[in-house]
Amino acid sequence: MLELKNIKKSFGKVEVLHGVDLEVRAGEVHALLGENGAGKSTLMKVLCGIIQASDGTIKINGEEQHFANYDEAIEAGIGIVFQEFSLIPYLSAFENMFLAREICNRFGLLDRRAMRKRAREILAQLDVELPLNAPVADLSVAEQQFVEIAKALSLEARILVLDEPTATLTPSEVEHLFKVLRELRRKGVAIVFISHHLEEIFEICDRITVLRDGEYVATCDVADVDNDRLVEMMVGRRIEHNFPPRRDLLPKADPVLEVEEIQLARGGPVSSFALRRGEVLGFAGLVGSGRTETALAMLGAHPAARCKMKMEGKEVRFREPADGLAAGIGLLPESRKEQGLITSFSIVRNISINNYAKYARNRFFIDLKKELYCTQEAMSQVSVKANSPFDRLDTLSGGNQQKVVVARWLNHDMKVLIFDEPTRGIDVGAKAEIYHLMRDLTARGCSIIMISSELPEILGMSDRVCVFRDGGIVATVDGSDITSEKIMTYATTGRKENAA
Repeated sequence: MLELKNIKKSFGKVEVLHGVDLEVRAGEVHALLGENGAGKSTLMKVLCGIIQASDGTIKINGEEQHFANYDEAIEAGIGIVFQEFSLIPYLSAFENMFLAREICNRFGLLDRRAMRKRAREILAQLDVELPLNAPVADLSVAEQQFVEIAKALSLEARILVLDEPTATLTPSEVEHLFKVLRELRRKGVAIVFISHHLEEIFEICDRITVLRDGEYVATCDVADVDNDRLVEMMVGRRIEHNFPPRRDLLPKADPVLEVEEIQLARGGPVSSFALRRGEVLGFAGLVGSGRTETALAMLGAHPAARCKMKMEGKEVRFREPADGLAAGIGLLPESRKEQGLITSFSIVRNISINNYAKYARNRFFIDLKKELYCTQEAMSQVSVKANSPFDRLDTLSGGNQQKVVVARWLNHDMKVLIFDEPTRGIDVGAKAEIYHLMRDLTARGCSIIMISSELPEILGMSDRVCVFRDGGIVATVDGSDITSEKIMTYATTGRKENAA
């Protein structure tokens, strides 16, 4: 159904796609894999007419196509759901589905009843129910994802591109999405599926095309490859040890942070834990179990009915995140782009932000040479890959953006770092780099709280694990007790039975 042949794309003198091929059949889910910066998004933007190829051809059902813009691609039956939603939060679900293509009556007025009816029909095909009149801002992430897919299907798309569609979904929501994709596949829709979660590729996809550094590597059937082979194809080498070895910590290592009591809501569970110097303490649990809320409540960024804690033996109470920052606690939030970075700013500005007092000559002037030197030192410590400290953040890959956040806190000399979903949205090679970076930080004496929904990450990186359920900690496990069976039993039931 879809054939891209010898696609090349240059930005100025820099060629970013070097003759890429992609062929997708009707009624298949075709994975497009590669590290961040491999050219996946650029190739899909060429397909959709968002940017123009420098060379190569696009064919749909054997007919060559030339899309001057996205509207022409839509007319040809192509729909794309970007990783970052393109929804208007204060419009309703059905208004977003028909944005710029509204159904009008014979008087030229909006026919809202007809749009709602058509929206219900499309969602029924997906076996999805959601409040059509509610503003999109009030919908869950999963519901917003289905609004995006329904919007693409309202265009009668026969080719559907999904870019990281499961990045923010719970396991049950992912399962429902895959059910929808299987139904679309049965109806003959050609689906291009981009994901960094390799286990999903083996569950839902039929074939795989791999890109590396803007070049076509191979296309193969899912049944003909395994996880290790895919990783090698993507990064050009084998990653034998994804998780670096744990350090030997003394059982009685000094606690840096002691949370004696923390209660998110009155009447809710009261939790306690300690973070030792040089350790990675994992926060595990299902989505909504209270992991992130507990970490934010410690910093004064989330309401807490009760919070009593000590920092290096002294009682502290943080009324706002600035208090935690002053005490030496840094947060790497789950959403880097919305909460952790200003992507339109340069690397140097992002690393310096919140720390300009370090460079102040006096009340009015900044020592720019000192700022640049400190920025370059921090970038070097975490191996940020960029042409210059003055590059804009939005020109970097997801893994390098995450490193910039870490570099900012190194510039602050933090004692405790809270990593919330540290590898969400980054590729397997960059994940390994982040894991080694975290181990390097603990070797320097930094202590880390790692909040993660990825069980392999919890198992591979944590020295101890606090398991959350219903807003509180139900168990803390370490050593040989850090197993997927025990953690999932505690997370789902809160009980120890059958955890062995």
